[in-house]
Amino acid sequence: MRQGTMLLKRCYCTAEGAAAKAKTGQNLVEKIVQLFAVDGEGQPVKDVVRSGDFVSIKPHRVMTHDNTAAVIPKFESLGATKHFDPHQAFIGLDHDVQNKSEANVAKYKKVQKFAEDNGIAFSKAGRGIVHQVLTENGFAFPGTLVVASDSHSNMYGGIGCLGTPIVRTDAAAVWATGQTWWTVPKTTRVVLLGELPNGSSGKDVIVALCGAVNKDEVLNQAVEFTGPGVSGLSIDDRLAIANMTTEWGALAGVFPVDEVLIDWLTKRQLWAEDSKFAFEEAKQLFSSEAIDKLVERLEGGGLSPDDNAEYAQTIYLDLSKIDPCVSGPNSVKKMTPAKELEQQRIKIDKAYLISCVNSRASDLHAAAKVFSDANAKVADHVQFYVAPASESVKAESEQTGDWQVLMQAGATALPAGCGPCVGLGAGLLEAGETGISATNRNFKGRMGHPDALCYLASPAVVAQSAISGFIAQPPHGEKRSATASAPEDEPGSFKMPPGALFSIENKAVEGAAPPARQTALLSGFEERLEADLVFATEDNLNTDGIYAGRHTYSELPAEKMAAVAMENYDAAFHQKAKAGDILVGGYNFGSGSSREQAATCLKHMGIALVIAGSFSETYKRNAFNNGLAVLESPALVDFLKRRYKSDTSPTVATGLRATLSFSSSCATLATAEDGEQSFPFSPLSPFAQEILMCGGLEGWVRKRLAASKPEPTAASA
Repeated sequence: MRQGTMLLKRCYCTAEGAAAKAKTGQNLVEKIVQLFAVDGEGQPVKDVVRSGDFVSIKPHRVMTHDNTAAVIPKFESLGATKHFDPHQAFIGLDHDVQNKSEANVAKYKKVQKFAEDNGIAFSKAGRGIVHQVLTENGFAFPGTLVVASDSHSNMYGGIGCLGTPIVRTDAAAVWATGQTWWTVPKTTRVVLLGELPNGSSGKDVIVALCGAVNKDEVLNQAVEFTGPGVSGLSIDDRLAIANMTTEWGALAGVFPVDEVLIDWLTKRQLWAEDSKFAFEEAKQLFSSEAIDKLVERLEGGGLSPDDNAEYAQTIYLDLSKIDPCVSGPNSVKKMTPAKELEQQRIKIDKAYLISCVNSRASDLHAAAKVFSDANAKVADHVQFYVAPASESVKAESEQTGDWQVLMQAGATALPAGCGPCVGLGAGLLEAGETGISATNRNFKGRMGHPDALCYLASPAVVAQSAISGFIAQPPHGEKRSATASAPEDEPGSFKMPPGALFSIENKAVEGAAPPARQTALLSGFEERLEADLVFATEDNLNTDGIYAGRHTYSELPAEKMAAVAMENYDAAFHQKAKAGDILVGGYNFGSGSSREQAATCLKHMGIALVIAGSFSETYKRNAFNNGLAVLESPALVDFLKRRYKSDTSPTVATGLRATLSFSSSCATLATAEDGEQSFPFSPLSPFAQEILMCGGLEGWVRKRLAASKPEPTAASA
């Protein structure tokens, strides 16, 4: 039992086997994916989609931003001459909008021309942060699946839309074929109880979760927010929480479709009719017909988890215990109540009210109210930077007078865009400076110099800190709701322990790949693989250990990439591993950066495939996209950890030879001590097999494009 700054309880659930899975209902994430999962012919899949399934998806939208410039050559190299569905794509410019250099201006012009030539909806530089523009115009819509080549696509979950990140190769594939792939993640349910006290916001909720539940409990999972506390959260609160589920480690964070959301959609419908900032498409996207269809799905149960849905774990969170709190410095896993930091009088040099998480009209209002209530200005030694999430947001803030309050108080306006949040443009932190920001990341060096300190907080705390000149929270009422209890129909109904700030009850998590089951194999896909096992013993082996950063931007030939593989991890690796081996890693294999070479170097080395207890989702995407199979088998990893626990070397040439059956998703090996043993691994779906047989996603796209071209006629021949 741990006690700390809020009240939490976790309950873990595990699968009871394939038979039980067949009787289990679907959670909300699985239901949404079901609607966008397709077979080899691009038709809706007939099988029930479950957590762990490797599925082909045809997303509702695919978004790219400044990185469109890098996706275009990938798209063209595939041999694609047109978009599969121009209406599926959305392109916007928002990251480097302050950069007026000749090179950036040329890049932006190229991206805009590409969008216009292909009939793709386009958001120009300065119009707003693309996540906000998508949301406020209805391109991201409740009950749909939207992918984006940006990690904060989780934000769409605030409006009941399953948003999740992809890499650039995926974006090019969707442009060309309308499809890419996704492994349906395990889902954690977060049950929200009680109500937020006065002065606390959605930003405080997610800062608290990142700081308290900070042992990677939701890493590479989806999160579903539910419970009676949801109805008391505004849509802007929900968007902020969903946005930063990325920093919590999740691949998606989804709120339910409810009356609060339907009311918000109705208001957006009126906005789309009247606002000069609305895309023309917004009128149709927010039409009465679209909203009515959504309500029909909701009433029919299509947008609610089944009563017997399966979750990896359930977290109960008492909102009434959430006070304004601060992340940092330089980590979202460090969280302290703002009132405690206020006593320390931590001097700040810069304050920021920017980014896709916290620069909507309600955020600007919260900050302006702090200045108005205090009749104060920005402290003389503080620079306070403010940027709206979009042009529309700025116009709304000007209409209420909030924008003028902030400017008159001494704030410096920046254009609608990412700017300092991603370390670009004016206002970056310099060496030795301390900043407090309403952004979503405070990694060392992200918002400026690596020798600076950065804290994260809500707009109200940022505003008060800008006034005080040190980290502080504004005065607010002490009204709180009663100690929360779980409703009787909630699993594990309980009352929060009195007097405790938070409580975490851990239960054994039987982390396991799906039970061994029969998998249909494509013609030509080998049913078995027999190979020696080489074991990289450490958990959290990051991409720099697999492929050193100093090589990342050098165009090394394949044989050289193979030669430097794993050199940062173990200089003796190549003495123990050979071509044809199966590499077995620990848990969270391939964490860190998104460099593709961390996958391709092992492929060039001749590693047959990689097995791990779990993978970074980005690493998994890069591996399959480049034709390297990666399989999860916690049981095999745990067996090897026990067997070699006394071996201190980072790499073990086990001398064990395993036989993998891809039809039964099972690995078999024999030892003198234990005889023959079998270990289940994550199945390779037919679509995964097809990608591997094509040498990766780009090969699959080329095959698909070639198959769609008409056969030449005799006359043309």
